Amino acid sequence: MGKANKVKKELVEVRDLVDLVQVLKDIADMKFHDLFARRGGFLRFGETFSEFFRLLERVELKHPLISNSNPETCIVVITSEEGFIGDLNNKVIVRAMEERDQIPNAKFITIGRKGVMKIEMLGVKNEKTFEDIAEQGMYEIAVKLKDYLVEQIMNDRFGRVKVVYPWPKDLQTVKARVVKLLPCDFIVQQKQTVEEFEQVIEESDPLEIIGYLAHLWTSSKIYEMMFDTSIAAVSAQSQQLDTSLNNVKKESLGVRLRYRKARKNDIDKSLREVFSSRIMAARM
Repeated sequence: MGKANKVKKELVEVRDLVDLVQVLKDIADMKFHDLFARRGGFLRFGETFSEFFRLLERVELKHPLISNSNPETCIVVITSEEGFIGDLNNKVIVRAMEERDQIPNAKFITIGRKGVMKIEMLGVKNEKTFEDIAEQGMYEIAVKLKDYLVEQIMNDRFGRVKVVYPWPKDLQTVKARVVKLLPCDFIVQQKQTVEEFEQVIEESDPLEIIGYLAHLWTSSKIYEMMFDTSIAAVSAQSQQLDTSLNNVKKESLGVRLRYRKARKNDIDKSLREVFSSRIMAARM
């Protein structure tokens, strides 16, 4: 059974590979569900934040982060630096280019080393880039980006900010989403969820309060979108591993059939050899 033994070794290797890919996929699925469950905290935080902004409805003050007339737009592109998710980053880049077609003079800011490379390959200039997310941390990158955006808006270099990032609807569905980030006037315009305030005591300068809340909200929103990007990356990896698992299983089935065929041929060969040797022994 020489040939069957060779195929059996290959079969064992393929089975081990199936088990390994299955474990990796299970890990990716568990990580996705863990991150997705933690995502709900951002929604509760956003609802609470809207109530703080409601306190400022009666204040007749304007802040560039809440409302401004500068039409210049900045497009922030958030990509992942994880491996095996090239298609995910491509979706985000394609969506960003569609936004650029609508706003030809828009400035670009790109987060993620791989996104920076793809944007530059398309001949688009990045006004600012933020790389090494894993080394610096998502929150640190979010704060640095917020500081840069606020500085540019307060200096009237641009007045609008849109963000393009991968949004995970569920484990199997990830879409490239475009979100308006600044000015955040839509927060004040949201439907009221509690009864109207009749009197508000202002212990601090309302303009400073508006600025502080806008800073904090912007940081939180950027971090939320970067967190969604990390979830989307895990989802993309899970889908990639699922495809690989199906391919390896098909290969395992093919090797199993070849093993059965080789084993049958080896048995037939052994029987023929035994039968032939008995005939020759009988003739002697």
